[in-house]
Amino acid sequence: MADIEYRDTEAFIDEIPQAYKPIDRVMADAADLVSVRHTLRQLVNVKGD
Repeated sequence: MADIEYRDTEAFIDEIPQAYKPIDRVMADAADLVSVRHTLRQLVNVKGD
């Protein structure tokens, strides 16, 4: 996984939070390319067993 930062443990491989850009900034930067029809929000994030 070249050029990807992550924590490697026996339980799971977890990407670091800095790997993601704030979605509001991404959407603002793409405002001339897309139109927002719906905004979703995460309810839960399940990893591992």
